[in-house]
Amino acid sequence: MSHATERIPVVVGVGDVVSGSAGTSADPVEPLDLVLRAVEAAIADTGVSTLTANIDAIHAVRTTSWNYEDLPALVADRLGVEASRRSTSSIGGHHPARLMDQVGHDIAEGLTTAALVIGSETQASVRALTKSGTNPADIGWLTAPGGPPTFSPDDLGSAEMQRAAILAPVQIYPLFDIARAHRLGVRPTESLRASAELYSRFSCVAARHPVAWSPVERTPDSISTVDSTNRAVSDCYPLAMNAMPFVDQAAAVLVCSLAAARDAGVPDDRLVYLWGGAGVSDTPDLLARSTFDHSPALREAVRTTLSAAGVTGADLTVVDAYSCFPVVPMLLIDELGLSPDSTPTVLGGHSFFGGPLSSYSLHAVAESTRLLRTARGSGSPAVAMVHANGGYLTHQHTILLSTAAHEDGYIGNPDAVSLSTDPVSVVHSYDGPAVVETATVMFGRDGAPDQALIVARTPAGERVAGHAGADVAAALHAATTESDTSVVGLEIDVIDHDGTLTVTMNRTDKDVPL
Repeated sequence: MSHATERIPVVVGVGDVVSGSAGTSADPVEPLDLVLRAVEAAIADTGVSTLTANIDAIHAVRTTSWNYEDLPALVADRLGVEASRRSTSSIGGHHPARLMDQVGHDIAEGLTTAALVIGSETQASVRALTKSGTNPADIGWLTAPGGPPTFSPDDLGSAEMQRAAILAPVQIYPLFDIARAHRLGVRPTESLRASAELYSRFSCVAARHPVAWSPVERTPDSISTVDSTNRAVSDCYPLAMNAMPFVDQAAAVLVCSLAAARDAGVPDDRLVYLWGGAGVSDTPDLLARSTFDHSPALREAVRTTLSAAGVTGADLTVVDAYSCFPVVPMLLIDELGLSPDSTPTVLGGHSFFGGPLSSYSLHAVAESTRLLRTARGSGSPAVAMVHANGGYLTHQHTILLSTAAHEDGYIGNPDAVSLSTDPVSVVHSYDGPAVVETATVMFGRDGAPDQALIVARTPAGERVAGHAGADVAAALHAATTESDTSVVGLEIDVIDHDGTLTVTMNRTDKDVPL
């Protein structure tokens, strides 16, 4: 075995676990305890008993439901290993793929022999304990180091986003969905139907997954139809199309060098080769971006990953898209050139598999590994892509796994590239005409339009962005639903009062105040 060959990174063990499920209560579980179950499962999955002693690195995706100063150190202590290389990511769904790429790089460089990548969320337990008035610390959850979740003002978004009150994922992803549909010439009803059909196919995948939080097949109509159990959240996403973060799920992936795997006697049918991938970051300031109809960061991450590996979207056997809202997998379908009726998930998406916050895509790595193992021996090497998304289509990272080693060994790069683009200027106190770039209507729990979020361009090319109240929301919703036409391109007159917008919609027959 050559020096280069012995440093090829391979996935040798995966484990993911769930405690409880939607509609089924379970005893509250601390994230540390749940991730230890996943680690135990991943070690057992290797088929050997000797690899644990070789673990010299543990990297954790940030747990949001409970704070740990150093979760990798706690896991290392329970395993009885030193794991001198340890890290915990910040919050962001791209980190599972990035950490896998980091481990691949470290193994290829001889810095690491065997590494665990771990992630755990028990937001369902936290929610249940909070509702019962129980402090998790009072039932033994670690507080030293550890403790309740903390909140950072940085999590609020940019100053411009705060001013416009465009901050939450349920507000922002519809803006991308509506802009993309307009670019493709898809009417709002057609877009809603396409999202429902995609998520119906996703639900069928989740229904077969033993770790899924909501393993029930759903029809497109049950997903798209608003009723007492599926309330309207935004004008393009009822509740069933929104991520479900209140889950108790954990995952662990064990990666080592090919030499370490062979020395330990890991059976060849357990080995999945980590080729690596690429990460690209857009500006975190949503309102400074050049476009809403696609994700430049996603496009660049996918193209870089495929180019480095010398493959195309058509060569992929398995694809898992980060799926917090339908527009994200749809954008990946666009970039890979897949059929519109494809099903790019191995899990079932955040709505049905469950959305364990930043660690979702680590579950995708685990399941992709299992699927590749079953695909071995079918002829050409099978290749899987796992796509991970952080922020608001801000941070994108994709990695490739395969049943065979790449001829160049590890071909990834864990360091994200930042897009270099000129930021769009957001104008304040604007009073005049504008053209809508994208907009969405949010609904209250009573089912009525509650708020409109509008991003528009002035004749000078500057951007005006903000929010308007229920009257504007109702009028905007009526204007688009009556004719089943996109709000994008709508000519308006707007007055900006520190992010609160007064809007008049211009029609050819008369001006209709919004």
